[in-house]
Amino acid sequence: MGHPPLEFSDCYSDSPDFRERLKCYENELEKTNKFLKDAIKDGNTLRNKYSLAVQKFSQTLQSFQFDFIGDTLTDDEMNIAESFREFAGLLQDVEEGRMMLVQNACDLLIKPLEKFRKEQIGVTKERRKKFEKESEKYYSQLDKHMNLSSKKKETQLQEADEQLDKERQTFYESSIEYVYQIQQVQDRKKFDVVEPVLAFLQSVLTLNNLTVEMTQDFLPYKQELQLSLQNTRNHFESTREEMEELMKRKKGSAQICIRHSQQATMEGYLYVQEKWALGVTWVKYYCKYFKDSKLFIMVPMEQKTGTKQTTSQLTLKSCVRRKTDSTDKRFCLDIETNESPVLLQAISEVNRKQWMEAMDGKEPVGLTLSLFTPSRVLELNDLGFKFVRKCINFVETKGLTQEGVYRTVGSNIQVQKLLNAFFDPKCPADVDFNSTDMDIKTITSALKFYLRSLSEPLMTYNLHGELILAAKSENLDYRLGAVHSLVYKLPERNREMLELLIKHLVSVCSHSIENLMTVSNMGVIFGPTLMRAEEETVAAMLDIKFQNIVMEILIEDYSKVRHAPFISVSVTIQVCVYVCVTGEAQGVKGRSFSEKSSICRPPTRPPDPPSRLLNKTQNEDTPAS
Repeated sequence: MGHPPLEFSDCYSDSPDFRERLKCYENELEKTNKFLKDAIKDGNTLRNKYSLAVQKFSQTLQSFQFDFIGDTLTDDEMNIAESFREFAGLLQDVEEGRMMLVQNACDLLIKPLEKFRKEQIGVTKERRKKFEKESEKYYSQLDKHMNLSSKKKETQLQEADEQLDKERQTFYESSIEYVYQIQQVQDRKKFDVVEPVLAFLQSVLTLNNLTVEMTQDFLPYKQELQLSLQNTRNHFESTREEMEELMKRKKGSAQICIRHSQQATMEGYLYVQEKWALGVTWVKYYCKYFKDSKLFIMVPMEQKTGTKQTTSQLTLKSCVRRKTDSTDKRFCLDIETNESPVLLQAISEVNRKQWMEAMDGKEPVGLTLSLFTPSRVLELNDLGFKFVRKCINFVETKGLTQEGVYRTVGSNIQVQKLLNAFFDPKCPADVDFNSTDMDIKTITSALKFYLRSLSEPLMTYNLHGELILAAKSENLDYRLGAVHSLVYKLPERNREMLELLIKHLVSVCSHSIENLMTVSNMGVIFGPTLMRAEEETVAAMLDIKFQNIVMEILIEDYSKVRHAPFISVSVTIQVCVYVCVTGEAQGVKGRSFSEKSSICRPPTRPPDPPSRLLNKTQNEDTPAS
């Protein structure tokens, strides 16, 4: 509800009702004054503290460095590692634009509001003080005048009347001026306050428009980064599952204290009997045995006071298990070396068997060693090809569009039942895939289980290291050429099976809109299945992401790998360099050097982020000096 107007005529009556209405105007003026003070304060705070906070956050992002496990990063990991610097640049660009607009807002909003507050509200307050002063003075004079005695001289009374009239006139003038001023302020604030706010909102909208443009520029980089994050998360999940399985196996194994390296055939802790003048002691050594050279190295782990122990290197001649009744120690074995005989104590019976197996140990005369018969493993034979073709045919007939095909796991009981029936030596391949017990999950899980259970992975142990090395290259053309070359090094049956599988996976990925199985998802599933490392270590687990990349290359570039003629890796590099430098290739002659170079220089990063696009735009818009 609005305030009733203040009439100038009411200034003469100065009634309580007039004073009450005037008080309402004064309260409204105080509210307006407080609002303006808060708005100015908030504007300054927004301009100063927010800017400092954004700048500090940007500097924090700029200085942060990602540390990764392993010796090489994937393209996705490199993209993620650079993301904070891109974020920092984007924040700085946004903040620079915002600061320009905030500065304009300061000129458009804060300064006009401060001016209105000082020139209008300040003047009104001064008029109010004058009004209150004159009002008090007039009514004080009136009270005195009313108390004058009528017995006073006429000249005195006339002089008092003139003085009162003068005070009354001054009071009326101050009252009228105050009423005029306070009503002027109430009317002026409708535009003097709203106009700066409107200008400020216009600057905010301008900032929003700029933000929308920057958002559009940022969108391709954002989408690429989101894809990198999802791929990295998928790689992490697959690696985590494999590492958890490895951890469980290590926890449940008696070999937890044993560590196999690529150089030593066997290594671990052993206790060695040492004879001294005062008796016999058992000293702990960390031992390594190299089967090729029969070198046995002992590194002392317990230093004795007053003695200097050094690493011993012995040449093994023979190894025999020590009978339990011939010593009071368990798990012992004797080794004969060129230097001297040594009595060793392993840390468990299983550990002793491992050392004896590594050193071609023998049983004491009259005893035989019971051998462990490994379980039957699956082979890459005609029966295996028949099984894979049946599985692929079933999936392509009934499950290409099923969501999560190959990712969803089937019942382990049904999978084992299918495999046992199909690979039964008595009646192999006697399985009806169209029975009601068969579903997509069972078939896909059985296919993956068969490939994982091969005595040697499909991509072979020999080529594992080279394939991982190729996937670690930053040059995309080299990756494709190297993987292509290595595929042709596979044994014929392995390459035939790989072609059969990859062709099928290409078909599955072509329906990714329905089944949600992208090339990256397939890489996560089949990388560890077809390329497992010969030795299960944490380092091998960390290379799973590069196994996935190899599978992605095979699926994405299936036509190139399948139909292109064989080219060695070295030739691929030479051709690429030659084309880049000379341009002697079809469609390359006549181009500029930068255009020639771009032919063989693949994009090793996603599209330019908005920070670079903004810089480019600014450079293009800036006139040449």
